[in-house]
Amino acid sequence: MADKLTHINDDGEVHMVDVGDKNVTQRQATATSRISMSEAAFVAVKSGNLKKGDALGVARVAGIMAAKNTSQMIPLCHPLMLTKIEISIEPDDNTNSFDIKALVRVEGKTGVEMEALAAASVAALTIYDMAKAVDKSMVIGPTQLDQKSGGKSGDYNRE
Repeated sequence: MADKLTHINDDGEVHMVDVGDKNVTQRQATATSRISMSEAAFVAVKSGNLKKGDALGVARVAGIMAAKNTSQMIPLCHPLMLTKIEISIEPDDNTNSFDIKALVRVEGKTGVEMEALAAASVAALTIYDMAKAVDKSMVIGPTQLDQKSGGKSGDYNRE
């Protein structure tokens, strides 16, 4: 773990990290989230029978858009030319929930952990938005970084 926060300068002020001297490397991150709901909402989302339409399809697109626009949502994130964004959403019939996985890649000077986390989060929020007429008590979480590779800090894999 770093001795100090990278977004705080020596005077204690918030700043954007200078990545100009870093090497360009292949970087990847995977984040996951989960949204749990009532059986009625789960059946409606899974079957695509919501009044608003195909929640899972819209959530995949929303996750892609979130990854692409992370630097506009998180103030100190660098804008990146992402090379891959993949959103998968799998139903869990035993728990009336959907497991969301976001994989993001870039060839660049900074990592894509925030892009993967944003993608998974916004995909879950989109499902909530589309199904809230059926179930307002849905629960999102946990949302977490599961894997990252590339860059100076090396690889990370959640155990």
